[in-house]
Amino acid sequence: MIRPRSATAGLAAMIVLALAAVPVLGEEPATSKIPSPAEANPLSTTTAPDTSAKPPGTAMPLPDKALMPPAAAGGAPARSTAAPARETLVPAPAEPNDVEEVILPAKPAAIISGKATWEEAVSSLRTTFARIEDELAKAGIRPTGRPISVFTKTEDNGFQFEAMIPIEAAPASGPTTGDGLHFGATPSGKALRFRHAGTYDEISGTYDTLIAYFDAKDIALQDRFIEEYVTDISDAPDVKLDINIYALPK
Repeated sequence: MIRPRSATAGLAAMIVLALAAVPVLGEEPATSKIPSPAEANPLSTTTAPDTSAKPPGTAMPLPDKALMPPAAAGGAPARSTAAPARETLVPAPAEPNDVEEVILPAKPAAIISGKATWEEAVSSLRTTFARIEDELAKAGIRPTGRPISVFTKTEDNGFQFEAMIPIEAAPASGPTTGDGLHFGATPSGKALRFRHAGTYDEISGTYDTLIAYFDAKDIALQDRFIEEYVTDISDAPDVKLDINIYALPK
């Protein structure tokens, strides 16, 4: 059947358009220029860029290394070179009392004997202690305790004493080069301890108190008293001292 011209022309036009839409072999299809929804409406950026990145070659420390103190990082911890504090003959009580019953231990000590008038008591004791300290330093012997005075005899115009400084250990060779220096032990045994807090000029009042205490308690004493200088001895009127006074019962 023969088709009318108008229908034939329309069919030919449709065939041409269909052929134009078919891609030629070896030719890539044309891409669309219409933006995608993601490109047309991009999401907002909520995370700031990281600007703390380390330069190449820089390693971050491990947690245990980062927290390690400098002394421990090298191995053994650093040791303190400070000399240990010197101890008293008997540790101080948790609650101080006017009178304390104690047991004095015998400790090795460097000793120099001497005598002085009451007016020169402090200066003489300080000079003697300085001599002992000097001789111990020369001999390389470490002092471990506070200076001690043992009053072996008292008279109206003066007294005799033994100045002692407790030490770590007495040398096997005996006395050093110091004139009059020898080694022995601090007094030991049962004692009553009184504490004097004040200037050295005021210490006679403390002795009056303890003598009255012994008389009231009817306690017989040995003929010697011991003073232990918790603070460095001084005769300055404005220096408050801390001194342990030990009385030895018979």
